[in-house]
Formats: sequence, C-alpha cells, structure tokens
Amino acid sequence: MKADFTPGTDWKEQIAPDEAERFAGYARQFAALQARKSRKYGAGRALHRKQITAASGSLQVLDDLPDFARQGLFARPATFDVQVRLSNGGMDRAADRTPDIRGFAIRVLGVEGDAALGNGPARSQDFTLINQEQFAFPKSDEFVAFVLAAAGGGGALLKFLLKRYGLFGGPARLLKLVSSVGKPFGGFATEPLFSAVPIACGPYAVRVRLVPAGANGVATPGAKEDWGADFSARLAKHHLQWELQLQPFVNEGLTPIEDASVNWPTPYTTVARLNLPRQDTGSARGQALAAEAEAGVFDPWQALAEHRPLGDVQRARKVVYFESQKGRGAA
Repeated sequence: MKADFTPGTDWKEQIAPDEAERFAGYARQFAALQARKSRKYGAGRALHRKQITAASGSLQVLDDLPDFARQGLFARPATFDVQVRLSNGGMDRAADRTPDIRGFAIRVLGVEGDAALGNGPARSQDFTLINQEQFAFPKSDEFVAFVLAAAGGGGALLKFLLKRYGLFGGPARLLKLVSSVGKPFGGFATEPLFSAVPIACGPYAVRVRLVPAGANGVATPGAKEDWGADFSARLAKHHLQWELQLQPFVNEGLTPIEDASVNWPTPYTTVARLNLPRQDTGSARGQALAAEAEAGVFDPWQALAEHRPLGDVQRARKVVYFESQKGRGAA
C-alpha cells in the first residue's frame, strides 16, 4: 500500500517538565567547553569553530509553490540578499582532511515579519545546514553527552559509549558515529546539505535541503586538503547555484518532530534558488565579509515566527546557541 505523503498540520511538540532546567545545564556545559577551546584557539564558537570561507549572493523565491511551502519567507516571489558561512563542525581548528561534519549556514536579509523569538521584527531568516540528512542522536541529551565525552579524547569517549550503550552497544554506536562523520564529502559546491531537523512553515512543518546545480561542477580530487581554496577557486571562475527545497511533515509515524534521528521519507519541493555570483573571497571585500561572518550570528532561531524551529534538538539550540554567542561577544 502506497504511503500517504499529503502535507499535514497536526504536528505537535512534546515539551518535558524539566526541559528548561536541562537546557540551561547544557548551555553551562557548552560555555565551559567553549571557554576552554577559546583559550587554545582564540575567541570562537563552541561548535563549527573553524570557518572555511564566506560569500554573498541572493535567494530567489519561486512562484506557483504548493500551499505547504507558500508560507513566511516563501509566501510570494521575491529576491533577498544573503550571506553564507561555510565551516567544519568540530570544536577544534583541525586540518580540513580530518573527518568532520561540514556546515553551510545561510543568512537571508531584508525579511519582514515577527521574529521566532518573540522579541520584535525578525532581523533575518537563517538556515543552518550540514552534510547529514538526519542527526546521529534522537534527542539533545545524547548529543550533548557525546560532545562532552568527545572533548575528553578517545579514551573518555569510548568509556562513555560503553557505559551508556553497553559492551556490545557501545562499539556499535562508535562504528555508526565514525561512519557518519567519515561520510565521503566532495566539497561545499558539489554536495547536498540538510537542516536534518524541522522548522515550522506557517501551520505546516518542514525540513530543508540545499541541492547544488550541475553547473557547479564535480568534486575535485584533493579538495579535502583545503575546502576553502576549492570553493573560492570555483567562485572566482563562475557563479554558483543551488536549489533550496522543503520536505513536509505528513504524520508523526513517518515524519516525527521530536526524534531527530529519523530520516523523513517525504519528497522535497524546490521553493527557491540560492545564487552566489562570481567573487574573489581573498579580496579586501571578501576578507571583510569573512570577518563579518566570523563575528556574526547564524542561528536557526534568528528566524521569522512562521519558520520557528521545532523539536527537542531545536529547542535546546535556542538556549545553547545564545550562551555561546554571549561567550564570544556576539550577543
């Protein structure tokens, strides 16, 4: 029997009574980790510390979108200025060839509407994307525990995994994580990127995907030695383009809001095109943009109310990201 993929609006968030207290604890733990790493590397983020490069361009919202997509930022055809920040996901400033999660953050400027945080007009609509279609963990508690253990080194991480998942489950979990982080990656211009977790889209809920255009080219051998050089060389020669797509919630069984480890099976719909015109990231203007991106904020909660982040992982981000921003003087 064919599954019903009709977009639904009956999604619900499940907020535990102790959530605020737990999230505040996560924020304190990440703040301490961030401070320790900043003493080693200089002021920076707790995660996605190493910026690869930054660029500017535009997001063109398309016409004739389906009802579930025609909300908020995508309510009508328009073109917005954007800034993007590319990064490695780790807490250290490791070599690019080191296995890691890769991040592609987009800040859409010039939006109009109330902010998701309820603190006045939205300043931008941000999307934070990674090269993984779903999280390795269903909830924020497991993710936080993993990151804190990993910060202690390989021995501490293995001890944590054995204690939490058992003699057989621990190694299996480690293998899954190594496989996830070590997933082949060809470069920021040639690989799809994903929100991995949902946001609201008016009364609907969606996940986000960024798909590179074929004209961006294919992966270059050796690009992992310097992701920034690979991306900048492409951008110096010609413009780069991606399709921004939305994937709808249909029901809790197939597309859960609270379990970030489940990969939704619903189809994606293209709603906009991200365009980065030809530019020199090494120029004075390019370096100024890179400095602005490094000092700035790319946060899924820096969003329109119509695109409020959803689910346990996203709610934890609200608290942890804000503490991280304060820790580096960005908030």
